[in-house]
Amino acid sequence: MATARILLLLICTAPAFGNWLPERHLLRAGPAQNGAARIIALAEQELRVREQHGKNEGPQVERYLRYIGLGKGHAWCAAFLSWLHGQAGYKEPRSGWSPALFPASKLSKVAKPGAILGIYIPTLKRIGHVGLVTGIRQDWIQSIEGNTNPQGSRDGDGVYKRLRHRRSINKYAFFL
Repeated sequence: MATARILLLLICTAPAFGNWLPERHLLRAGPAQNGAARIIALAEQELRVREQHGKNEGPQVERYLRYIGLGKGHAWCAAFLSWLHGQAGYKEPRSGWSPALFPASKLSKVAKPGAILGIYIPTLKRIGHVGLVTGIRQDWIQSIEGNTNPQGSRDGDGVYKRLRHRRSINKYAFFL
């Protein structure tokens, strides 16, 4: 009887202590899991990429841009995500235009690891920055983003891990 009470207490109070549990990627079994894990691992390998001279140039940045047919000097957050998907074996997305990464057929209502997140920029009146969802922590979305910085700029100097509140994200797309 005492064991049953202890077990019931643990089950009933576990949600209240969810913040103390180890962080996990919320991946489901199946092909999407393998694709999401693969693309996240590829993105993590790029975390040390930095621009040279702060002008959207440098060997790796230019490789992302070449993948989509652009030369150095262009904004490259969408090119980075396109390149990651290509390296993971996916034909899409393949664009340097961040709004193009959100076709209606690929939109997702929820964040999930491996999805692309879109940040709406009011001055542009469109999605002006994108990143890769790597995890979810309650109301916060963990991501890896190119052409950003530790402050979250859309015109940064490298590939960084970011933590963004759900309300700051306009759209999600899932190509995996």
